[in-house]
Amino acid sequence: MTQQELTDWALRNGWQMMAGMPSLTKPSSPKEAIVRMVLKATVVNLEVKKPAGKWEKVAGAAYNAVAADPETGLPQGLGFETIPSFSTLMRENKDRMVFAGFSKAR
Repeated sequence: MTQQELTDWALRNGWQMMAGMPSLTKPSSPKEAIVRMVLKATVVNLEVKKPAGKWEKVAGAAYNAVAADPETGLPQGLGFETIPSFSTLMRENKDRMVFAGFSKAR
């Protein structure tokens, strides 16, 4: 996957751009990122914010080593498939964005 493909996938799946990076937020604090993808020139890193406020890299891969799952579209190679809490967090963020769109449409 390319940098643009990863960004597009993230935005379609509940991530939002914060500080120039696709990020997931806490459900209780939607203005604070707790997971982010750092998209560099040749690699993408997945980072999680520690309680002390420091970012910790939990996975990283070159763009050519990251591939979309043919069934789900989930990028493989960054640990999303092995850490179930990421799927739950993405679903919560996506639901919040969808329901926020409903309230604006009224």
